[in-house]
Amino acid sequence: MLRMEKASNSVFANVALEFVRVTEVGAIAAARWIGKGDGKAADQASVDAMREYFNTIDFRGEIVIGEGAKDEAAELYVGEKLGTGNGPLIEIAIDPLECTDSVANGRPNAISVIATGPEGSLYRAADSYMEKLAVGRAAASVIDLDASVKDNIAKVAKALGKDISEVTVAILDRERHEGLIAEVRATNARVQLFTDGDVAMAIAACLRDSPIDILMGIGGSAEAVISAAALRTLNGEILCRWKPKDEKHVKRLNDAGVTDFSQILRTEDLARGNDISFIATGVITGPLVEGVTFIPEAITTHSIIMSTDPKTVRFIKTRHISNS
Repeated sequence: MLRMEKASNSVFANVALEFVRVTEVGAIAAARWIGKGDGKAADQASVDAMREYFNTIDFRGEIVIGEGAKDEAAELYVGEKLGTGNGPLIEIAIDPLECTDSVANGRPNAISVIATGPEGSLYRAADSYMEKLAVGRAAASVIDLDASVKDNIAKVAKALGKDISEVTVAILDRERHEGLIAEVRATNARVQLFTDGDVAMAIAACLRDSPIDILMGIGGSAEAVISAAALRTLNGEILCRWKPKDEKHVKRLNDAGVTDFSQILRTEDLARGNDISFIATGVITGPLVEGVTFIPEAITTHSIIMSTDPKTVRFIKTRHISNS
């Protein structure tokens, strides 16, 4: 039995390393559109490049979170099969370009990102919104999505050995968060607003040298699952609860079998079991990785791979040298 487990782990570890090349080509394709005002074109370029490379890899993959349902997206849609078809099934949650607006406008914090796991490991989240609360290892056991903002910040401050005035809360800069921002500021904690990219910010809350201590607010469900894959390695915690924005989203969730919007989902509900991996390559520099750089003879990418078995974090800097 032990030999079989080691063999299985080796398969997943090797594929995770292969997937770095997928995020690299996606990031490079998107980076060519930085600042050109067309986020859709940047996203499509990343999708095309990633899908093409996926299908050269010797594995059997299925998209569980992607660009939309089959009738909404021509490529990387939910349920699409990828790879040569060999080996154990690997589930894939993918965001070819997180922060399309950032790329369109030349703002920081854009990545090409994949989360993977064995069959049944990744939560198949319908495309909607979730309330989120994420912290790192030291505060993982003290947060409570039902507690007040004040109580959560006080408990996190104590767990981190900080004064409340030294705690920084990352919040997506949206009109819906005006009340939340006011509540955080009323505690005397710091607020760091960001325009896009709550995957990177959720992970930043888990990094020792990061200025971010907590992620709070409402964001996309796909990003919650992808974040959870990384937090499994970092021993962080993300708590989520469905917050559909309108009746259309309520119906979408009901059709997916979600009827209880009060249920709190934890990190291990979103990314279960062993052999979970998180792979990302920077498009534009953010708190997680540096962006793509172009010089006449080469392109440089910066990537990160996180794996749960064994728990490892690898940073990879790659120089892609031109043949001409």
